[in-house]
Amino acid sequence: MSTSSTGRTSDTGGTGSTVDRAFEALYASDDGSLDTAASLLAADRGADPELSRRGEEFVRTLWGRGWQPADLVRIARRDLSDAHLRVLTGLVLTETARYETLPHRWRAQLDELDASPGRPTDRFSYATTVLELYRLLVRLPRLDAVGPVPGEALPPATAGEPRMLTRIRALLAKAEATGYPEEAEALTAKAQELMARHSLDEATLAAGAPSPETPGAVRIGVEPPYEQAKAILLDAVATANHCRAVWNETYGFSTVVGFEADLDPVELLYTSLLVQGTAAMTRAEAEQRAGGRKRTKSFRQSFLLAYANRLGARLAATSRRVASEAPTLLPALASRDLAVTTRTDELLPETRATRVRAAWDEEGWTHGASAADRAGLGPGRRGVEGRRGEGRV
Repeated sequence: MSTSSTGRTSDTGGTGSTVDRAFEALYASDDGSLDTAASLLAADRGADPELSRRGEEFVRTLWGRGWQPADLVRIARRDLSDAHLRVLTGLVLTETARYETLPHRWRAQLDELDASPGRPTDRFSYATTVLELYRLLVRLPRLDAVGPVPGEALPPATAGEPRMLTRIRALLAKAEATGYPEEAEALTAKAQELMARHSLDEATLAAGAPSPETPGAVRIGVEPPYEQAKAILLDAVATANHCRAVWNETYGFSTVVGFEADLDPVELLYTSLLVQGTAAMTRAEAEQRAGGRKRTKSFRQSFLLAYANRLGARLAATSRRVASEAPTLLPALASRDLAVTTRTDELLPETRATRVRAAWDEEGWTHGASAADRAGLGPGRRGVEGRRGEGRV
């Protein structure tokens, strides 16, 4: 008898032994070992079920190490191919189907997965794909947990989406769809004002009847290209809405910490502003090309940095304006902000500030700032210039 690396016991010379021998390549530094392992698996059709079971175990282990479905998909999409992503999708869907209930954000992540089968491939190529994926999975480090994992006790489920969130979603969808900047401005401004007033309502409830609720966290993908500018934009949205965002450049996400009622609106607004900003950047580039000027990567970087910088000031101004309408609640808001900061320090104790590394293009910056003004988020037109080329991530 032999014992596998995952704790399974199998007959020597059986399919479990084939998988055990093949898995030695997952920890080797050369691709030659991987080719040999793939040959072993390709020659043993009976090893396929065991190979899949081991993959599900790898995925299940990663849930306990802080990873979520969207995190795994993000890293596989960045480092591997569509073939690897299809295998991973199958493993994730099979593993999560074991549970009667899942954390509420997991269902949305699973719904985003593409479960369509790929084209048939030869056994050696398939085995190579599986081993390359598993090699990535076993090397992933532990992440700071941002919520419960499958199998743990979950808070009571809420029926449907909160009405406020539905209204924000509808406003931002219209802002993204309209071809009229003035209409997009009004719709986006209304969405941010709703978010600010909602935070005020939550502070009112907390001040009247303090609850044991503590800040939670969610991961939001921040992927190339121009990920620094995107991280700064997310930080601006989070900060204006009583949350904190910390960017993990290595794994392509930001962790947003805040009270539960604020987290989903922050993600919605960030996603919408990113869509609007990208569309505005595309239009600006088209205008530049029409004028005979070639636009470059530095133009796009500078555009998005200015867009994020200017919007941050405008978002914050809107939140301050709404908060000033209820000055007696300022202590409650300050208390909630302190709780978020404390929770961020607990979850992510090694956070540090970093300078933006980006080429500078003056026209890109000017166009980006103008685009942020057109996405105005308050009743006035006053913007605040940030320091060029800097941001907190």
